[in-house]
Amino acid sequence: MLDWNDTPNKLPRGPQEEPLNKPQYRPGYENQPEQEAGPVSQPEASVPDPYAVADGALRQPETGEDEAITGLEQVELGGDRVQVDDKRIINCRADVNQLVPFKYQWAWEKYINACANHWMPNEVNMSADIAMWNDPNGLTDDERLILKRGFGFFASSESLVANNLVLGIYKHLTNPECRQYLLRQAFEEAVHGHTFQYIVESLNLDEGEIFNMYRELPSVHAKAAWALNYTQSLNDPDFKTGTPENDQTFLRDLIAFYVIFEGIWFYAGFVQYLSFGRRNKMTGTAEQMQYIMRDESMHLNFGIDVINQIKIENPHLWTAEFQEEVRAMIDEAMHLEIEYAHDTMPRGVLGLNASMFDEYMKFIANRRCAQIGLKELYPGAENPFPWMSEMMDLKKEKNFFETRVIEYQTGGALSWD
Repeated sequence: MLDWNDTPNKLPRGPQEEPLNKPQYRPGYENQPEQEAGPVSQPEASVPDPYAVADGALRQPETGEDEAITGLEQVELGGDRVQVDDKRIINCRADVNQLVPFKYQWAWEKYINACANHWMPNEVNMSADIAMWNDPNGLTDDERLILKRGFGFFASSESLVANNLVLGIYKHLTNPECRQYLLRQAFEEAVHGHTFQYIVESLNLDEGEIFNMYRELPSVHAKAAWALNYTQSLNDPDFKTGTPENDQTFLRDLIAFYVIFEGIWFYAGFVQYLSFGRRNKMTGTAEQMQYIMRDESMHLNFGIDVINQIKIENPHLWTAEFQEEVRAMIDEAMHLEIEYAHDTMPRGVLGLNASMFDEYMKFIANRRCAQIGLKELYPGAENPFPWMSEMMDLKKEKNFFETRVIEYQTGGALSWD
């Protein structure tokens, strides 16, 4: 069972696999003699290649000397094949359009695992939720408040995260296997946005109230405004990594979105929604939130691996001053989440109360600090929701005629043993 108290940030590897910091090779590429590839044909000297990149354009630059490859450069005819050692997670000058050979096997494994966990919201039956929502005695006013404010936060958040991936992170993360996972993650964020459209439509809620809540409810607005501060630099067309200052900005913004947005802020909502499911209330909604939690856990672990790999390759970025800046950033974001928890749950409900979330947010913040190598912020904080460990274990059997199986995988990935 996956232990909520110690969620791993790296997938398990078998004994035949190499350590993460050692170049990873795709089967079939290792130990092949250089001559087996055959000579690379060169253009005739009398017919210059109009699309050739200037000599030396793909060399590794000195820090701050040149901008990284994006994948949109002109193609050099006769260029060298990419070697594993040419690859870097940021500021790479190797051809990012060549997926293999892999350097970061963990990124490819996460992509494969994410594809195997495909799901769509309209596959989940919402009949029981609709009946309960329409029953005047089905839910209390406080329960309805939690649900609607949670829908409002998540509906805008999934869009903000997707925008940051597509418009910001993708360009500056210069590794093709990591980009492959980002493409899958972006699709999953779209599925999550679809989820809240599906729930709102099913329950016949006011679309404007839910989807515009991040502009209307102060506690939701405060989190959205905070997050946007850490994506605007990446969306600046003039922003480029390649200097220590800009590389730290990129690393800081990755921490803001992966560690804080997806790794801290989402978890108060997960506890609230899964508490409904534990009481057999709004079971279709709770089930979809469990799928989202599974996806977001994988997003978080991918982001942590990226952050830690950037630290390994660029240790000069991880200064004591920068670490304190990040710890202060996490502390500020944690208090915004506590404010949101109090706003969504002014009175005790579902066996929960807002003060329990104060402790929970401190516990989660400590976990995230540890995962990226920071000192914990709140020594002694404990998890008041130990049942979340069970909820994180998604290999559960369900009655096929009541709902779909939690351990849903695409047909090609299913095992019939």
